[in-house]
Amino acid sequence: MAERDAKLRAELGVLGRPLLLAVGSLERHRGYGTLLDAAGPWSGLDPAPLLLIAGEGPERAALQRRITAEELQVRLLGRHDDVPALLAAADVAVLPSRWEARSLLAQEALRLGVPLVATAVGGVPELVGEAAELVPYGDPVALSAAVSRLLADPARRAWLSQAGQAQAATWPTEDETVAQVLSVYDELAFPAS
Repeated sequence: MAERDAKLRAELGVLGRPLLLAVGSLERHRGYGTLLDAAGPWSGLDPAPLLLIAGEGPERAALQRRITAEELQVRLLGRHDDVPALLAAADVAVLPSRWEARSLLAQEALRLGVPLVATAVGGVPELVGEAAELVPYGDPVALSAAVSRLLADPARRAWLSQAGQAQAATWPTEDETVAQVLSVYDELAFPAS
């Protein structure tokens, strides 16, 4: 672990235990209710991981009430300016959403080599290929089990880290994407006669 990551983990109070990270607006479709359902069994792991959720939104108060009432090992961070730094410090990234087209969290996690557990929804399976653990949406048992297996298997996490970076290397660059969009626009705006 890089010195910067270790410093951030210390600042977050996550020393000597796994760090899980979810990022996104605190809205119902993000699947945080299911994520909290999945977090309960993690408290029995030794050491118990801490789940950080970076984001803000209308579900914050309800999520915080539940975290407090159930004494979950979960902390809501609110908005965070440096999500890549949080990801780099995480042991596993978690994406529990009901729908994602091309998830920024998944893209950044794979680019950084952070193992990802995500719901198999929308464009996620195509985006990540074999480089993430995919679970059905709304299944807290599958989500909890996938994270627990990864935390217990450093070799699998290392494999996913390498596979994620290899998968990310296949994605078009920003310049290539812009060129492709402009090409399609040109075809539609100025059809060949």
